[in-house]
Amino acid sequence: MQRWLKISLKILAGLFTLIIVVWLGAAYYINHNNKSILNTILTQLNANVNGKIEVGSMETTLLKGFPGVSVSLKKVQLRDSLWAQHKHDLLNAKDIDVSLNIFSLIAGNIKINKIGINNAGVYLYTDSNGYSNTSMFKSKTPGKPVSEKDQQAFEIKKIAFNNVNLVVDNQKRLKLFNFLVEELNGNIDYPDSGWNGNIKLKTLVKNFAFNTKKGSFLKDKQLEGTLVAHYNNETKAVTIEPKKLSIGGDEFIIGAKIDLAKDQSAFAISVRADKILYKNIALLLSPNISSKLLKFAIDEPIAVVGNIIDDGSKNSSDPLIDVRMTVKKNTITIPSGQLTDCSFTGAFKNREVANKPIGDENSAIRFYNLTGNYYNAPLKIDTFSITNLARPLAAGLVTAQFPLTNLNQSIGGETFNFKKGTANMRLYCKADIDNFMFTKPIISGTVDIKDADITYIPRNMKLVNSSLTLNFNQKDLNITGSRFQLGNSILNMSLSIENFLNFYYTDPSKILVNLKLSSPQLSLNEFIPFLATRKAVKRKPVSKNSIKEVSDQLSAVLEAAKVNIQLNVNRAIYKRFVATNLNANIAMLTDGIYFNKLSVKHAGGSLSMTGNLKQTGAINKFTMNAIVSRVNVKEFFYGFENFGQTSITNKNLKGFLSAKVNTSGSITDNGTIVKRSMYGKVNFNLSKAALVNFEPLQMVQKLAFANRDFTNIAIDNLDGTLILNGDKITISPMQVNTSVLNFNMKGIYGLERGTDIAMDIPLRNPEKDKELSNREERRQARMKGIVLHLKAIDDGKGGLKVRWNKDHD
Repeated sequence: MQRWLKISLKILAGLFTLIIVVWLGAAYYINHNNKSILNTILTQLNANVNGKIEVGSMETTLLKGFPGVSVSLKKVQLRDSLWAQHKHDLLNAKDIDVSLNIFSLIAGNIKINKIGINNAGVYLYTDSNGYSNTSMFKSKTPGKPVSEKDQQAFEIKKIAFNNVNLVVDNQKRLKLFNFLVEELNGNIDYPDSGWNGNIKLKTLVKNFAFNTKKGSFLKDKQLEGTLVAHYNNETKAVTIEPKKLSIGGDEFIIGAKIDLAKDQSAFAISVRADKILYKNIALLLSPNISSKLLKFAIDEPIAVVGNIIDDGSKNSSDPLIDVRMTVKKNTITIPSGQLTDCSFTGAFKNREVANKPIGDENSAIRFYNLTGNYYNAPLKIDTFSITNLARPLAAGLVTAQFPLTNLNQSIGGETFNFKKGTANMRLYCKADIDNFMFTKPIISGTVDIKDADITYIPRNMKLVNSSLTLNFNQKDLNITGSRFQLGNSILNMSLSIENFLNFYYTDPSKILVNLKLSSPQLSLNEFIPFLATRKAVKRKPVSKNSIKEVSDQLSAVLEAAKVNIQLNVNRAIYKRFVATNLNANIAMLTDGIYFNKLSVKHAGGSLSMTGNLKQTGAINKFTMNAIVSRVNVKEFFYGFENFGQTSITNKNLKGFLSAKVNTSGSITDNGTIVKRSMYGKVNFNLSKAALVNFEPLQMVQKLAFANRDFTNIAIDNLDGTLILNGDKITISPMQVNTSVLNFNMKGIYGLERGTDIAMDIPLRNPEKDKELSNREERRQARMKGIVLHLKAIDDGKGGLKVRWNKDHD
């Protein structure tokens, strides 16, 4: 046994010695014959290329290639035959290390075990006509097969790149790929079917553009990992197994297939990331895509699966992109707010219709089984689509059911406060997207709100136990079956707005609301907030995650819209004013309220009116044209709070009043008429009337009629005209026939000062004139006898005094 062991050791020692001797001999041979060997190599290589391969020098490196022989090639250039036209070196390397098979060298041919390219540039160029500088490796004799000897010469076992700038520039198909390869090491074996490679890679991606007009994918991202590749001689396809790669610090599983049988080099790349931030995905894509995706944000990592496919066809320079993402319990930020606790499956394709070209016009984004809370309103969307990204169109069915109080943390606060109630929404939405804002929306469906208590804060209006159903019919909005309770007032409402959704987003001031209201009883004082000035409206674009601006937008729409109201009320109450059968046509515009028609039954008679209220601040201007028909004058003055004056009040009046009033004035934002603000004209008629304890006439009693009762002066009929002029009332000349005296009067009555009323009062007792047989006789006898000419003026103490009127007519 020991004898055979010694023999075996001697044989191994001899073989090792032989290898060393052969290796040293080959190295010696190459070192002393490097010029001739280099010429042999170049002659052999140049004989099989359409171009020129140049090497500055060759040096032997003993230890790098053991047990083979290594040489170092300096200043290596590969140029195709048309280099002078395009000026792109296929290879320009300062240093290439080549390890040669020692036995093939002895046999007279060259086999390369390993090649290492250092500090080099590789430029694979294709011009706009389809010519490529890689064609230098095509056979000079078309159709002549490559010999087995030549094929084996290019079967490189190992490759290594260090500091290599690799560029693939395809001008014809607008593609540009540029990699700064820091390190690339690989082993390659050659089975009969083709070759297998295992390559470790570390590179910076400078450009990865499938269409240079649209920018690069993976721009300036570091890529690291191992590629396991296979090439099949029959199919002429390179398959890269799905393996982990790091891109920009994120882990992906990437696989690919490259079809080299086609001139255009078709390929398919599969990408998967199980946990990655949405922002990082967007930044890997070309600017034309990422600029749109970055309008959105997803807080927590998501899962993504994608395919990038280039079929090599001439129809499009863009590859087919198909991406799917899975989002679970995440927070999504969109241009109009946030979706919280959101889950969905998303898909993107840039070729939605198979027989149409790839591009934005044929691209689509779809969301499936989306659930989430939008401003704390839980939404559910079965399918939501965004198609034609050149002119995006969004569509989907949105459903939601939630308590209104959920909205207080979002759109509540400065505009609305929700205390109770529920909302049930089912809407099919379709809208253009302009800069990621919805425009020209078309919505069909309903929103039901029930048992709601809502405060509209800008006008401090509180709705209780209210319900309504909003019916969206494409662009129009109708509200039916609605009940509102504002304090003690209950309103039944129906509403229609044409083209509502378009104007909501584009110009709220063009919204025209046709509103029908009916009520068994209305407390008008509860609507006083409408007298306040409407806020100036400027449409604000809804910015990203701006809850306040969404609320402001809704408030602006409510304030900007024009409203036509048809109002029917059985009983209306305002402070002391009580009316029945109120019918009104009212327009609420940006600058105020217009009463196009208003009629009521009041104080046993009726009142009809037109006018307007211009909202200018705390004090608002109004105009009024009214016709009063036979109302109880006492109740009438009481109901209107004596029209803001104290000289003649409901306590001084009895009888029935008819009048025609044309006046203007001021009213506060709490509904009180401003004193001394009334201007205009009043034509009136009093019938079956009486003046009770009217101070000016009681002063006349003291002068000359002590025996007559001036506490209750009956007036059978009186016509007159009053001119309202702020703090003064001009009394046009009129004849007053009463139960205690007849008189003529005219002048000015000052509500505070400036009273100057002339009165011509005959002393004869009207009771005696009743004995006269007819009206004409009574008229002629009216001013006979002694006539007192008096004047009522200010006494300087806030009261009145009566003196003789020396300047009477």
